[in-house]
Amino acid sequence: MLDNDIKQPILWTKALTKQVNTGDKQLTILQDIDLQVNAGEAVAIIGASGSGKSTLLGLLAGLDLPTSGKVHLDAIDIFTLDEDSRAALRGKILGFVFQSFQLLPALTAIENVMLPLELSAAGNAETTARRLLERVGLSMRLHHYPKQLSGGEQQRVAIARAFATDPKLLLADEPTGNLDSATGIQIIELMFELNREHGTTLVLVTHDEVLSRRCSRQIRLADGKLVQ
Repeated sequence: MLDNDIKQPILWTKALTKQVNTGDKQLTILQDIDLQVNAGEAVAIIGASGSGKSTLLGLLAGLDLPTSGKVHLDAIDIFTLDEDSRAALRGKILGFVFQSFQLLPALTAIENVMLPLELSAAGNAETTARRLLERVGLSMRLHHYPKQLSGGEQQRVAIARAFATDPKLLLADEPTGNLDSATGIQIIELMFELNREHGTTLVLVTHDEVLSRRCSRQIRLADGKLVQ
């Protein structure tokens, strides 16, 4: 039963294409992306700068709209939903980790982690946030603001926030990009430890070879196309 569950795709795309108008011509950022990610996988999206990696991640999350094509997330065709419904779906299913951390500067570490729990009306938000921050090694920094934390500490808060709602799928855009190599390795270990504990599917955009090698599969983009 478990093996069958693991093989079910939690995310798939069909002919996903993104084009933008740049004055007198149309620029194709992504072209005909067919992709499947199974539950429980850790997938790295790799490729040169400008190959369309971050654009693809935004489309997978429904944060951006494609020119054509489909994205199915947990068996739901997300672009048949309106913006509010996509946001509600993200709140239930997705967690995010960004290169620039994206913490709210006016909130403390524990308040940043509590926020998605409160938005989803989850009970025991403070207890859950405290437990996760302790899990990522920040038990002494609960009431510090982002500006009082190092880059590595801020990313730990961001990871705790991403796992707070126990998402089925975690999307990360260059999660070690703003960190030194030693701190980056610590963050990688932490992400995969939490992944094992929570059983979350990971899709990671990265230039970090150490991080990409830790994933079960690598997907390479070049000039907006999948390279087999």
